[in-house]
Amino acid sequence: MSKVALAAEAPYSDAQLLLAARLYYVDGILQTQIGKMVGVSQAKVSRMLAAARERGLVRITVPEFEPRDAKLEQQLCRRLGLEAAIVIRQIAGQSPAELRNTLGYFAGPIAAAWFSGAPVVAVAGGRSLQCLAESLSRQPGPTRAAIVQAMGHVDAAPGPYDASEIGRTLAQRWRGSFMALSTPAFVPDAAVCRRLVELREVRAAFDRLAAADVALVGVGNLDESVFIERCVLQRRDVEALRRAGAVGEILGRFYNAAGKECATPYRERVISLPLEGLRRIKFTVGVVAGGQRTEAIRTAVRGGLLKALVIDDQAAGKLLEAGGP
Repeated sequence: MSKVALAAEAPYSDAQLLLAARLYYVDGILQTQIGKMVGVSQAKVSRMLAAARERGLVRITVPEFEPRDAKLEQQLCRRLGLEAAIVIRQIAGQSPAELRNTLGYFAGPIAAAWFSGAPVVAVAGGRSLQCLAESLSRQPGPTRAAIVQAMGHVDAAPGPYDASEIGRTLAQRWRGSFMALSTPAFVPDAAVCRRLVELREVRAAFDRLAAADVALVGVGNLDESVFIERCVLQRRDVEALRRAGAVGEILGRFYNAAGKECATPYRERVISLPLEGLRRIKFTVGVVAGGQRTEAIRTAVRGGLLKALVIDDQAAGKLLEAGGP
């Protein structure tokens, strides 16, 4: 509301405004109680507080807070050979959901520059990735970009952090196009997988993914994977992957300490961008908040699956403590 409008509606004296402001900002009194002291309704108290700010009687200051840890960013790039990194500080006592929201909010405006010149963007799913995408979608995006779903649906009821929903959000906000990979991410057997991949619509999506300039992916492992959380993988699958040396998961594909996809029947039942295809993308961004995924992240970086990281400072510290390139 403008100064003129406030003055016309509420010609309060400076003394009245200072009283209301003192009671509200210093003493923490509820607006309903303030109204009783100054003889106005609660709604008018809110207008009085706005008028006090407009007249300069109230000046709200917040000490500078730097959400990024530039030193850790430089160390990650130097030690791991990353092209770029964004490290967001974790606040003591934050829940996993609060950390993801904080990371996404502060990293989004910075990461937006990574996408500005990308005609084709491959998108996976994940909670941390969803939080980043929400912030990214509020920033200027690439002109007429094609957003492509990089993995099939985790189950029959896609949630807000599934690749399809994240991809649609980015395409809508950035005024680009969205190409869905309209299959399950995990199918009953290899024969079904081959037949689905041969479908014209599915093949078109894979051809588009092969042309991607940037990829946005999450990183999981056998302890923290949406496929296990949502019971897509059965116990026998998990045990087979464990025996095969699985240390990490990207796009539903589990890889070993050498960065190679684990040789189990499971890999023949996954419909997503293959790891070799991911390696060929120029700029692949891994998004991780919290959790115990140090080995999974390090292996993915070392194996060329990730070129950049969006991560919290505690997880970044663990990566550096692990030592080695």
